[in-house]
Amino acid sequence: MITKLQDKSQLEPVCELPNLQGNLREYQKRGVSWLSYLEKLGLNGCLADDMGLGKSVQVIARLVQEKDEKSSGESVFRKTVEKKKGKKADNLNQEKNSLLPTLLIAPTSVVGNWQKEIAKFAPHLKSMVHHGSDRINQLADFQAAYRQHDVIITSFTLARKDEKLLNSVEWQRLVLDEAQNIKNPKAAQTKAILKISAKHRLALTGTPVENRLLDLWSIFNFLNPGYLGKEAQFRKSFEIPIQKDNDRVKSSTLKKLVEPLILRRVKTDQSIINDLPDKVDQKLYTNLTKEQASLYEAVVKDVEKQLEEAEGIQRKGLILSTLMKLKQICNHPAQFLQDGSEFSATRSHKLSRLVEMVEEAVSEGDSLLVFSQFTEVCESIEKHIKHALHYNTYYLHGGTTRQRREKMIEEFQNPETEPSVFILSLKAGGVGITLTKANHVFHFDRWWNPAVEEQASDTCGKLR
Repeated sequence: MITKLQDKSQLEPVCELPNLQGNLREYQKRGVSWLSYLEKLGLNGCLADDMGLGKSVQVIARLVQEKDEKSSGESVFRKTVEKKKGKKADNLNQEKNSLLPTLLIAPTSVVGNWQKEIAKFAPHLKSMVHHGSDRINQLADFQAAYRQHDVIITSFTLARKDEKLLNSVEWQRLVLDEAQNIKNPKAAQTKAILKISAKHRLALTGTPVENRLLDLWSIFNFLNPGYLGKEAQFRKSFEIPIQKDNDRVKSSTLKKLVEPLILRRVKTDQSIINDLPDKVDQKLYTNLTKEQASLYEAVVKDVEKQLEEAEGIQRKGLILSTLMKLKQICNHPAQFLQDGSEFSATRSHKLSRLVEMVEEAVSEGDSLLVFSQFTEVCESIEKHIKHALHYNTYYLHGGTTRQRREKMIEEFQNPETEPSVFILSLKAGGVGITLTKANHVFHFDRWWNPAVEEQASDTCGKLR
């Protein structure tokens, strides 16, 4: 058992699933086998494959496999019952309905996408989206709908808001898509999810450690409570020695502990997948305009004076706020000044260079994505590209409704539509969305966490 968990290649790939409408790659078959093997052992794991390697289809395949196994068991059960006179039909129905639904919690932006993926790969699975103002909120109605579906999909926000509703039933499996959303163990959302009762739990994330090692503990506290000890114990034993002291012994120990319960494959591994084009990362440097340079210099001089008097936490706060101001100036003077002035390319060499690259990509018939951490920058870029270049544009941010998100993604992905520019705020659009029509990704400003940037870049399925 330990050998198979430590060396996943020893797991036999799952056999072909006739009820799955699609072909699994070999690494995906091994992924499904790993999920099945863990669940049979009573363990819960984290599927941490790179974005674009098909975490969702592996989960769907596991649901199909489970349903097929259940149906096969029912067939044998019926034959046995036929030989026993006096067996009541309702016992058959009870046996048939013993496979409970799976609850899938995902970011709002991909709730609809999950339902479409299930309909595409496993149309015989009955799925229901629990989201929106028209969702079922009466206990009796929800429990009735629960019994009629194989999968119920909801968002992280509703996992907290509808806590009582989701806790009123028992689930076969609880799946968290983009599980880094529970990285804060003290958050009300995390606490609500931990209370949900399920036979099996599964975490999906390409970034199991997004900010610090406690992120990993929080995910494992959801999967296998107590496995990595209590929070304070974990901090003392692993987080502090590894992050502050770079303790390699502790790091190796932690790796050995979590490795059997994490399955991670990366796109760059040629043994995993060899038919993807190479991803080319480029850093482009631009000079500041005279206006940007003067603003930059003024901010630096101002903070130098303040730092002479500041100390402690005040000094740290001052430095952080100044870095943010300088980043805004480098983006565009209008963002820093907040004076409603013109967001033109002549005032920012960065914007001017972006426009040139967008024109070049679209002229070649390519679609592209543009990310920024600032919603006001995303909005201004979208307006500028639409009005100055007259290109087809989309803009997704945290306030975009689910229906609007799904419509934009569907239109953008349509091969019949003209080359388009999709502008996304990093936190709202950088997780869980697959926009395979795009083959260029631009980060207008850099996020401090490379893992978040990398995941956003992998939103595009065929980078070149």
